[in-house]
Amino acid sequence: MRHEVVIAGAGPGGVATAVAILRADPSLRGRVLLCDRARFPRPKPCGGGLTGHVDEALAALGLELTVPSFPSPRAIVRYGAMAREVGLARPVNVVRREEFDASLVAQARDLGAEVRESTAITDFTVEEGCVRVALPSGAIETRILVGADGAGSLVRKRLVGHRSGTDGPRPIRFFRAELPARGAATDAMLYDFTPMVDGLRGYLWVFPVPGDRINVGLMHSPQVSRTGAELATLCRARLLDHGIQLGAAPLRGWPAWGYHPASPVAGPRLCTVGDAAGIDGLTGEGIAVALEHGVLAGAAIANALATGDFSFSGYRKALRRATVGRELALDRWLAKLLYGPGYRRWLSLVLCDPEVLDLYAARVSGTLVLADRKLTLVAALLRHLAASSSRQRSLRDSARPLSLPSGCGRIPCTNSGCCPSARR
Repeated sequence: MRHEVVIAGAGPGGVATAVAILRADPSLRGRVLLCDRARFPRPKPCGGGLTGHVDEALAALGLELTVPSFPSPRAIVRYGAMAREVGLARPVNVVRREEFDASLVAQARDLGAEVRESTAITDFTVEEGCVRVALPSGAIETRILVGADGAGSLVRKRLVGHRSGTDGPRPIRFFRAELPARGAATDAMLYDFTPMVDGLRGYLWVFPVPGDRINVGLMHSPQVSRTGAELATLCRARLLDHGIQLGAAPLRGWPAWGYHPASPVAGPRLCTVGDAAGIDGLTGEGIAVALEHGVLAGAAIANALATGDFSFSGYRKALRRATVGRELALDRWLAKLLYGPGYRRWLSLVLCDPEVLDLYAARVSGTLVLADRKLTLVAALLRHLAASSSRQRSLRDSARPLSLPSGCGRIPCTNSGCCPSARR
């Protein structure tokens, strides 16, 4: 058997898994195969923020940040006229994903991973003693197949066994664009929750990008159903609040699954990482999650190859107990509060309690594990109960909804009078 492990997807999760395996057993050089339907560098819609946990995961894997990045030392959280600024103990490096992912693929190659670009895995079957994987060039056999190919992962679909949409869970939705910065670009990452008054259940972002560019977009939690056209129009309209006109800039959308501790992430000879296993449901963070998943999956795969136990029966528990799993589980709970019907109650806690904002800033910086500070969070909730009514009034008075013209919602919006008139 030429390939001991085949990994579907060569993004951060797939590369991290391959590198972790090769670090554990260098004799597997040339026997770990990464397949990706794209050719690198390839366009990848993403906010591009490398949080503190990325630094830790890259260090654990022996990988390096070799591409240009914009170090952002602070963040601004906004809702209408209410805005709070918070410093980051360690700057978040914002990168262009097409450059970052290509650099990781190159490093994986140097370490001995085989990478096949423009190669999609179209099917697979788990058989006695192997997994038969269908590739455009023909079928190959491997001992282990890893799903690192995003929200539409074939491995994930087989493990979870459900369809999205009206008869199943809905994914998190994102829309994103990149364009030149006009004038002096700020070094702050902006998280604007104002669009929640318009029905968004998430936030709009504006991040600085290397090369005098900005990365803009929005995240929408599936707790409220919204069409892609509605989200794209809302993104374009609310960006005008920040003096940003997308014009002809393409606004690209994509789905992602939020992490659920009970969701299957592995099976006999199969495991998933990154978006296929579930991202952060509160912030939409996916890069750090994918890299951290890869570290865990690599260790589990190396153990399976060494012991001959390919059940991966302990992988889900290992993921839940690891820092990434505990953080994801906490953020899933927080997302249900913040993006639920009473969002003002919980958003006012974030905006009006300096300690809560500082805690999350430390988590983003990678200097604190928020899941280990639950008592501090509970104390903040108790403080909030006493001041909740007045805080919510302040929040309610600080933002007004848009008035979008009927019939608007095309992608891109072709109503020439739509976006300028929709600001207030």
